[in-house]
Amino acid sequence: MKYILGVTNTLCQALQGKDQDMLNAVKLVKLTDEGLKRYRLEGFDSLLEDVTSFCEKYEIEVVDMEAEYVDPRFKRKKTGITNRHHYVVNNFNTVLDMQIQELGSRFNEVTTKLLTNMSSLSPSCNFSAFSKVNLINLAEMYPCDFDFDEKDKLVYELGHYITNMKEDKRFANLSGLGDLAKMMVKTRLHIDYPLVYRLIKLSLVLPVATASVERCFSSMKNVKTDLRNRMGDEYMNDSCICYIEREFLQQVSVEEVMQRFQKMKTRMEQL
Repeated sequence: MKYILGVTNTLCQALQGKDQDMLNAVKLVKLTDEGLKRYRLEGFDSLLEDVTSFCEKYEIEVVDMEAEYVDPRFKRKKTGITNRHHYVVNNFNTVLDMQIQELGSRFNEVTTKLLTNMSSLSPSCNFSAFSKVNLINLAEMYPCDFDFDEKDKLVYELGHYITNMKEDKRFANLSGLGDLAKMMVKTRLHIDYPLVYRLIKLSLVLPVATASVERCFSSMKNVKTDLRNRMGDEYMNDSCICYIEREFLQQVSVEEVMQRFQKMKTRMEQL
């Protein structure tokens, strides 16, 4: 579990960032998936060496991996498999398969295609990832934001856009979509290329909105536990806000809270 959490931590932190380069995100998803699959095929022996070394250091009995596995629930019943087979197939591979399957379900073909198309907007390395085909496909994935005529105009607008971006030195050293959007507004090019700027805004909003929703649902599980399963909606909403916006609420002093609470109505005691 330490290895799995370590491999996936970089991807998790990157996807929760407020200004994430989509090209980098696509690469991280691919690298994480390949790392888990490679560890599934080659990682058990190294894990076994670490466990054996730990057991020998603290004088813990080491299980003979070639001996027959004994089911603790049915000790008299023969299993017909070795300890190695049990720990590799029933434990090691099962955990990794669950993680790989979860990664595949969250980043399926549609999601990966979306991220790939969004990465074509990246200004890194002088817009080296730019692809007109991918950006047209990205616009087609948002039918409510781009009608038929706008999609037709986008083809010509992208041609002028990429030529202008590569020739303008002000856009040469940008690192992400956030910097690109700020520079376009600063240079007022967002007025000249409104459809491209709309794609950039959609690409910036989607990851943040998705991560925010995921964090909110995870917070709800921590707030509304089995012991608090009968709390009302208003109280749960207030509790979730306090839990989710912890960084913001840390700036509010206890004295300010007490004063506000005191001024809400007349009280017998002075806080």
